[in-house]
Amino acid sequence: MKVHALLLALTAATLTAAPAQHRERARDLGIPLEGTPGPLDAITDVAGVEVGHRTLIAGAGKLVVGKGPVRTGVTAIFPRGKASDDPVFAGWFAMNGNGEMTGTTWVEESGFLWGPVMITNTHSVGVVRDAVIQWVVRQGRMLHDEWSLPVVAETWDGGLNDINGFHVTKEEAWAAMDSARGGPVAEGNVGGGTGMVCNRFKGGIGTASRHLAADGYTVGVVVQCNYGARAPLRIAGVPVGREIPDLLPCRAPCAGGRSARDTRLADDVGSIIIVVATDAPLLPHQLKRIAKRAALGVGRMGGLAAHSSGDIFIAFSTANPHASRDSGVAHIVMAPDERITPLFEATVQATEEAIVNAMLAAETMTGADDLTVFALPHDRLREVLRKYNRLVP
Repeated sequence: MKVHALLLALTAATLTAAPAQHRERARDLGIPLEGTPGPLDAITDVAGVEVGHRTLIAGAGKLVVGKGPVRTGVTAIFPRGKASDDPVFAGWFAMNGNGEMTGTTWVEESGFLWGPVMITNTHSVGVVRDAVIQWVVRQGRMLHDEWSLPVVAETWDGGLNDINGFHVTKEEAWAAMDSARGGPVAEGNVGGGTGMVCNRFKGGIGTASRHLAADGYTVGVVVQCNYGARAPLRIAGVPVGREIPDLLPCRAPCAGGRSARDTRLADDVGSIIIVVATDAPLLPHQLKRIAKRAALGVGRMGGLAAHSSGDIFIAFSTANPHASRDSGVAHIVMAPDERITPLFEATVQATEEAIVNAMLAAETMTGADDLTVFALPHDRLREVLRKYNRLVP
């Protein structure tokens, strides 16, 4: 067990330190997308937002619970950066509730998000939640607050990962938080998205942003993409899932990239977590409306919010600093509802692109019991888009 733990730690450290392999994103590939992205086309285009990942990959072959193979991780998103303890206005929405996002009862009641949004696998929610509280205590931020209700969301990676081995520890969650920074955001097989499957291609973490020139506001999105059957998948309106019906998950070696249906990866068993950030001065009731619009971005991709899917979204605004801390009357500003529709549109557009970016960044992965999940092939996607006259020259 000690040898396994050392191997896991060394593997995770190596992956964290290694430079990310360049993979074409949606715009590089020539996918026609609406709206104007920010400079990074990432959630970190919203000033102050920081993102960190901890990626755990170790072992191969037969699943041995408690040993591996391990294909999982943790992602941390700080609205005002990890150095800040100033909460933000927030709202959340569940398109389908077969999933978990802790802390949302208090978000709903108070209108504030305190601390980071964490994303991991289904069976690691508890340890990550506890780790956030311990991290906050270690930072000396519990001097005036006697309790903490962290927001931790999940999707299920039990096809590729030894999910019942509980390989995510508090140290892994701390590493994700400590590594959070602004700038480009790693996508694909990283952090909480490491073992995820999207439309029966390899899924994971994706991000995108939109800049609204008229008001100067920015909307950024991060998704952990782990939902959907193959046939409904649409990209830029093109029925990609029907045009690329092969390359289904299979047991290695995969003859022809096909296999019989795997009971652990049924046609539409999965979820998507979406985090929406904006610098627009929105209040909690408006942010709940923003969170709801993320569902339209999923719908554009062919997502159906299936019975067994956990599709849970949270939106926050980095405007109105110190709104919760002021003694006496807090002075806040609010964008008028009559100007919110462009923010709805930006949310839909950025969500759609973030899902595409997650699938394009993800690479083919083989995990537990030699299950192989194939990456969406860029060359074939180009061919399909060209066939439908939807490829940007």
